[in-house]
Amino acid sequence: MATREVLLALLRGGPAHGYTLKREHDVWFPDARPLAFGQVYATLARLERDSLITAEGTGCVGGPERTVYRLTPQGEAHLEAWLQEPAPVARGGSDELVRKAVVALRTGYDTAGFLARQRAAHLREIRAVTASTAPDAPSRLVCDHLIAHLDADLRWLDLALTRVATRQS
Repeated sequence: MATREVLLALLRGGPAHGYTLKREHDVWFPDARPLAFGQVYATLARLERDSLITAEGTGCVGGPERTVYRLTPQGEAHLEAWLQEPAPVARGGSDELVRKAVVALRTGYDTAGFLARQRAAHLREIRAVTASTAPDAPSRLVCDHLIAHLDADLRWLDLALTRVATRQS
């Protein structure tokens, strides 16, 4: 799961504290397991250590004191680099693919460009798997399963490209 990059994307909208980031993550990905507060704060600590975010200060509005974080230029560059790369072609699920598409769309990134690069990566993987020679029936079934999943992702990518194009016109 790309928790680091999703938190960076959330901070792209402006400074926020961990509680808000957790809540917004769960809104962005309602079908996913809710993000644990411990995971949010541990990830924020690593992002700050890596200079991708900075603590802007603390605030207290009707509750406990909370640290507010801001995206740094290095964090923006990291998010940009992450969105430039196609998600690894998953061999059992495409959660990162969907997350990248949602983050690209919600942050105003070139979503159509990302989806086109991802589609090309899937086509390359289908060609590679199709060209492979499976030594036996079980191995061939595994390849067939992978091809079926990649094909389903391609259909989803085509649908997403159509929806993004329609949304932008």
